[in-house]
Parts: sequence; structure tokens; C-alpha cells
Amino acid sequence: QVQLVESGGGLVQAGDSLSVACVASGLTFSRYVMGWFRQAPGKEREFVAGLRWTGGATYYGDSVKGRFTISRDNAKSTVYLQMNSLKPDDTALYFCAARLWAVTTTPSDYGYWGQGTQVTVSS
Repeated sequence: QVQLVESGGGLVQAGDSLSVACVASGLTFSRYVMGWFRQAPGKEREFVAGLRWTGGATYYGDSVKGRFTISRDNAKSTVYLQMNSLKPDDTALYFCAARLWAVTTTPSDYGYWGQGTQVTVSS
């Protein structure tokens, strides 16, 4: 049974940094593309960042480029999202997701999802 469990969310002020993590189990982690998505109330789920199984290629949504960094530790079956220079618009429920093959920005392409961790940025 595949499980993705996010942690590390919280309440921060604008300009602060925060790191969230996602631990995977029940799959061969190193083979999977890992992605981070977010969803704010009343909005569609949005691609934030993605990382291929090789660990070499990373992809980011336009709104977070230059501020967020995705990384992974295959030995720990964990993917991280380091978020810097946070803005109130970054407030959302952050999800990790897994799929095989290539990074895509479409949520429905990902077969496995965590339950999310809330990130709230106050102004």
C-alpha cells in the first residue's frame, strides 16, 4: 500500500522561509517522479515543483521559480520543498504526489497523493 505523508507546514510571516517534507512508503521511491502541488481555497490545484527519478532535472511553476527548491533523498524515501521569500499568495494546502516516467504539471497524471500540509503566510 502506497502512502505519502507530508509534514512541516505552519504559519509564517511574509519573507520567511519554511521547509516541508514528504515521506513515501510502499513503492520503490527512486523510480518515481515526485511532485509538489498546492491548492488554495476556491482555486484549482496548482503545480509547484517536480523532480525526476534521476534527481538531476527539476521543474518549477512560474510563481515559485527562484524562491522554492525541490530535492529528494532516496535513502530516506523523502522529497523536500524548501520555500524562501514566502508571500501571502503562497498560502495553500501543499501536497506531494508520485508518478512514473516524466514530470508533468497536470494533477491527474499523478497516481499517488498525500493528504497535504497547510502553509499559511501572513502579511
